[in-house]
Amino acid sequence: MKTPIWLAVVCLAASLPTQAQTFKPIELKDQELATLRGRYVMPGRIISFGISMTSTWQNANGEVIGATSTMQIQQSTIKPQFYVSMIDEKGNGSTRSQGASTGTGTVTGGNGLNTTEGVTQVVRAAGDNNTAYNNVDINVTKANQAPTTQQQGQALAAGSTLVGNNGAGSMSVTSTGTGVQFNIVANNNQGNTVQRLAQGGLMQNTTLLGSSNQVRNLTSFNVVLRDNVPSAGSVSGNLDQLKGLRTLGF
Repeated sequence: MKTPIWLAVVCLAASLPTQAQTFKPIELKDQELATLRGRYVMPGRIISFGISMTSTWQNANGEVIGATSTMQIQQSTIKPQFYVSMIDEKGNGSTRSQGASTGTGTVTGGNGLNTTEGVTQVVRAAGDNNTAYNNVDINVTKANQAPTTQQQGQALAAGSTLVGNNGAGSMSVTSTGTGVQFNIVANNNQGNTVQRLAQGGLMQNTTLLGSSNQVRNLTSFNVVLRDNVPSAGSVSGNLDQLKGLRTLGF
């Protein structure tokens, strides 16, 4: 942006009253979007920020292996911490003939997926009657105070791994030091799925080698904004609650 234009923008912003209403949203051109590298909301408006991640794998027999991990950051949060709850559901007892056999599909390539940036969602299938779903939600709400939350599950310490397994496969949730990763390896060579949130990016990658599997990778970002903008004196205190994310690589 040229200096005269930038100076005009600064002068306009300085002339607005403290409680000025947000400008009416307009559509940005592609050229303008290409120059954006992240912008902030007004200081002090974020009073709660949460992440919820879930990965599940259901095989042809109805058995489900998976996990859910959550993290909530508020003004009272001392240290950001992921909490993990394992998912272990028994089957319905009616084995499908094609699901009982070992997967014979083959998927090649894909090494470059580990070097992507931003949000990457991949489904590769070499079987029949499979369902795979990758989804990312960003939910923004407004309130005068942060919601009351009760963390559930086991705390995921930095550098640690929590594991679980059943007839559907094996599940591991790992704190990588720069984020968190879910990894499911299905039994009988049915395939695998990875969901990873780290280093400013999100990966949801599923490979299906067998048949009649149902896979879900879901991530939700939940932000609560304060209705009333606080005074300038409370800006630093409200932003301090998010500094803990730096050590996790977000």
